[in-house]
Amino acid sequence: MPIPFSPPVVLAPMAGITNRAFRRLCRESARASGASGVGMYVSEMVTSRALVERSDESLDLVTFTPDEQPRAVQLYAVAPGTVAAAVRMLLDEDRADHIDLNFGCPVPKVTRKGGGSALPWKRDLFRSIVAAAVEASDGRVPVSVKMRKGIDDEHLTYLQAGRAAAEEGVAWVALHGRTADQMYAGTADWEAIARLKQELGPLDTPVLGNGDIWTAHDALRMIEQTSADGVVVGRGCLGRPWLFGQLAAAFEGRPIPADPDLAEVLATLRRHAQLLADDYGEEKGCRDIRKHMAWYLKGFSVRQQVRQALGTVASLSELDGLLEQIDPDQAFNLEVGSGPRGRTSGNRRPALPDGWLDTYEMDDDTTALVARAEISVSGG
Repeated sequence: MPIPFSPPVVLAPMAGITNRAFRRLCRESARASGASGVGMYVSEMVTSRALVERSDESLDLVTFTPDEQPRAVQLYAVAPGTVAAAVRMLLDEDRADHIDLNFGCPVPKVTRKGGGSALPWKRDLFRSIVAAAVEASDGRVPVSVKMRKGIDDEHLTYLQAGRAAAEEGVAWVALHGRTADQMYAGTADWEAIARLKQELGPLDTPVLGNGDIWTAHDALRMIEQTSADGVVVGRGCLGRPWLFGQLAAAFEGRPIPADPDLAEVLATLRRHAQLLADDYGEEKGCRDIRKHMAWYLKGFSVRQQVRQALGTVASLSELDGLLEQIDPDQAFNLEVGSGPRGRTSGNRRPALPDGWLDTYEMDDDTTALVARAEISVSGG
């Protein structure tokens, strides 16, 4: 079964990052590269319960601009009934062209109640959630799953969960080659992606690889080493939305565009801020752009006083004044700028419910506990 879009590149959902403004920058980069397609750009994670309850925040997260195709929504779910209701709502109201299910979140507030990357350990619950989402979609849109290797190296879930998802009819399975206890530390295990590809080969279910894709060359290496059908890019594009143009060129066998010099980077940063301000208002947009400053400016020479001021910028005019103080005549630092970025913390024992690992089965107590993991907030 082929991936139903090209190039086979997905922007991973990231809380507070993959909003409409950032998705637009990434899509524009792919289009500007001359690619025949632009890939897929997934919304920030939305919790099924919040969506069904029609919270304003969740409805905003599943609101797309007219030129966004396909409209991809990632749902967090811990209950089959709730995820089914959320999927039906999205499709009945024509809000999505693709549904992705999140089973990879390693955040302690989620895993300590049995959600996110802890949930696939409970095999029947995992399968029932996936089955409910696929059934609710009724063939109208594809449903996919994104997950991690497991809880830790002694409690891996990805092969069993991947097979279960494939048997329930998902369009593809995306695997982040880290466990929950790794968080974002260490090196992603691409061999696990290769093993999952072998496992799902007889079921003809595509596998997408995620983890440590910092450049277009990394993406090609992952495909070569794992035989994956595509890639999912998260932290590698932070402060580098032009990466998607490079990825599109790489997958089509065309020359990969060079990384921009600082003048182009600053222009992209300024456009990013403008898009955020247009969408959320200038005050909120400027607050939001602050988190991106270090990523955009990584590897460039910028006076410390200016860097600090950019971290508290409150208006577009203030931003313009600060950007004018930066020398734009600087080449991109490939060694620094194309390396790891974003969160690198990890290697800590994951927070889990008492007795969670004792059995694969659910009992009344764990069922009640997991129900409380159906958090009513989205985007994190």
